[in-house]
Amino acid sequence: MKPIIHHIPVCPFSQRVEILLNLKGITDAVTFEVVDITRPRSPALLAKTRGTTALPVMELEDGRIIKESLVILRYIEDRYSEVPVAQAEPYRRAVENMLIAMEGDFVAAGYRFVMNRDRSKRDAFAAAMDAQYARLDDFLMWQAPERTFLFDSFGLAEAVFTPLFARFWFLDYYEKHEIPEHLARVRRWRDACLAHPAAQQVSKEEIVKLYFDYALGMGNGSLPAGRSRSSFVFEPHWRERPWPPRDKWAVAASDAELGLV
Repeated sequence: MKPIIHHIPVCPFSQRVEILLNLKGITDAVTFEVVDITRPRSPALLAKTRGTTALPVMELEDGRIIKESLVILRYIEDRYSEVPVAQAEPYRRAVENMLIAMEGDFVAAGYRFVMNRDRSKRDAFAAAMDAQYARLDDFLMWQAPERTFLFDSFGLAEAVFTPLFARFWFLDYYEKHEIPEHLARVRRWRDACLAHPAAQQVSKEEIVKLYFDYALGMGNGSLPAGRSRSSFVFEPHWRERPWPPRDKWAVAASDAELGLV
């Protein structure tokens, strides 16, 4: 029997766990159970999570539950310690944790940006996103100006941020937004993270197609007006669908135009 990870395959917080397991060489140490977010959570899963719906959730062999992706990462790091990924030396671990502590505001800025439906506020959301990248750039210039990663190799901080860099492909596609050119240090970090072999669970095409409804302001499987199927449905498979329209302000595409039926 193995621990179970209840997850959404395309979720960045779930991908963090996959990346860490990959780095440790123990991808078969847990069983992944896929949750369909286009349907209500099952009563059985809600009973395990005490009514919360956020994923991933880790269910241990004896039924105990661990929630929150960063907490799950720490548990995996401690339990499967033979191949450490987090920094061991106290100061280096503190530096790593200072960078990880910046992920919450970074996540919020990116998702608020793509979900914005007020065209007049677009520039303000772009500026807020640029400010987040500037904070990361400043931190990396402080702690690791010459290195590619925070330390000598792809580590825990990279496992935390890389799925977010991947999801923010939707900002490139739907908002035509990129990291400002003058923030060269964080651009270098982002590009190296996305290219790392342990972080190839998703593609830009998959992200753009599945997250189309987020660009319409609808998250977590919610349906935009006039639609009957979420962009997060498993079938038809995302590879079989056309690329969605890039203009998020135009008349919303139908289920048929999105290849969902």
